[in-house]
Amino acid sequence: MGRSQFYILSIDAGTTGITVLAIDHGGKIIQRGYQEIKQFYPEPGWVEHDPIEIWDTTRKLIGDIFQALDAKYCEAIGITNQRETTVVWDRDSGQPIHRAIVWQCRRTFDFCESLKSQGLGEVVHEKTGLFIDSYFSATKIRWILDHVSGARNSAGSGKLAFGTIDTWLIYQLTGGKCHKTDQTNASRTMLYNIHSKAWDDELLQIFDIPGPLLPQVLSSSSQFGQTDRELFGRTIPITGVAGDQQAALFGQLGFKRGAVKSTYGTGCFLLANTGEKAVQSSTGLITTIACGKAGEPVYALEGSVFMGGAIVQWLRDGLNLLKHASDSEKLATTVSDSGGVVIVPAFTGLGAPYWRSDVKGAIFGLTRGTNKNHLIRAALESIASQVYDMVEAIRSELDFPLLELCVDGGAAQNDFLMQFQADILNIPINRPKYIETTALGAGYLAGLGAGFWSSAEALSQCRQTDKIFHPRMKADERSAHISRWKHAVSSLLGEPKPL
Repeated sequence: MGRSQFYILSIDAGTTGITVLAIDHGGKIIQRGYQEIKQFYPEPGWVEHDPIEIWDTTRKLIGDIFQALDAKYCEAIGITNQRETTVVWDRDSGQPIHRAIVWQCRRTFDFCESLKSQGLGEVVHEKTGLFIDSYFSATKIRWILDHVSGARNSAGSGKLAFGTIDTWLIYQLTGGKCHKTDQTNASRTMLYNIHSKAWDDELLQIFDIPGPLLPQVLSSSSQFGQTDRELFGRTIPITGVAGDQQAALFGQLGFKRGAVKSTYGTGCFLLANTGEKAVQSSTGLITTIACGKAGEPVYALEGSVFMGGAIVQWLRDGLNLLKHASDSEKLATTVSDSGGVVIVPAFTGLGAPYWRSDVKGAIFGLTRGTNKNHLIRAALESIASQVYDMVEAIRSELDFPLLELCVDGGAAQNDFLMQFQADILNIPINRPKYIETTALGAGYLAGLGAGFWSSAEALSQCRQTDKIFHPRMKADERSAHISRWKHAVSSLLGEPKPL
């Protein structure tokens, strides 16, 4: 058997489902498995997952891969995950003491507001690069400790463990031997000092979280443990871990300063690699840890919008304007423009750079001549317009030019959307052949950690460009689009500006 038989297994434990890929030495996906996971909404604004279901699903999908490909040729495992989602479990039994509290969950909103009213926002932002928000893990951990009987005492005595989904899967895969995470996931907890690169005692005190709960933190391409032999008949090293957006940036080979990517999923996430410099944003962006070329920690600026591809789902499921999400591209091109319609999809508030959770979505510019295709086109344009706002914020923070934007995620397959994005940003959009760059990034990190690839430079063969979209819109048309968008957003925020 030649080298071509060997592969890396990559687990992508996402918000709506689990994907497992087998990746060969050329970066080709040779096997794929996917299964959705159940969403729980116990109260309005609350979102939970079942950690046991996540583990059982992951184990099943790995087993399916090993039915198709011999496990003895699997050289290493990489893990990427929905970030911030919080699990607390008993170290001895391995059983969760509560369902996982998902990153989207808003149950700790009031507690976050009370912390901000105490003036703690500045110290948290300075140490973590984050804003106090229920999005991040710290207040979710505290909620579990305060609402599960006996949990706080057990946590203080070291009987409980906390982890994001990567840590939970590592613990289960290693038969409870390894309680570890990587620096990208740690940086999203609101407990990790991104400058000293350590759990921060002052932050633990602010959130009233016992230190013994926390996992060991390693670089993203490290030895995280070996799988339990009883699971798959052999031990397999776990050598790569990163949060989903950082993994996507690495999967785009964005490990050098100046690399920028945007992922078009349920929401849109923009990451710009700023190298060894932690840029403290003045425009509502998050400072976070990303992966350098050997998986070592570097810094990045991140912006996020909440409604990306999800607005196409709303057109399909909420308004019944589409039979399939993929129909949006064809229908959008049946009209020459949006007919003056602008949609601001603030269904759950506006993310970066506005951070206004109090506003709702709105449609502007409706006339008697508006038809469903104008609405579909306006919805797609709204995705690109939100990314435009984030790119403009990032451009204002960086001391180097943004030459192109690498894209991935399901909605990046929409050619109309990608062309419009290139047009209003006035830079090329680079779309890879494989848009599952999140799982690929975790696989690349694992392969580097296991010596499957000799260096980050050796990965250059793995990323293949599918298409580059060059801007072709005239300057006055671009300016008119941007003006209409900014006017609509300003009107929604209660500060209308003239067109």
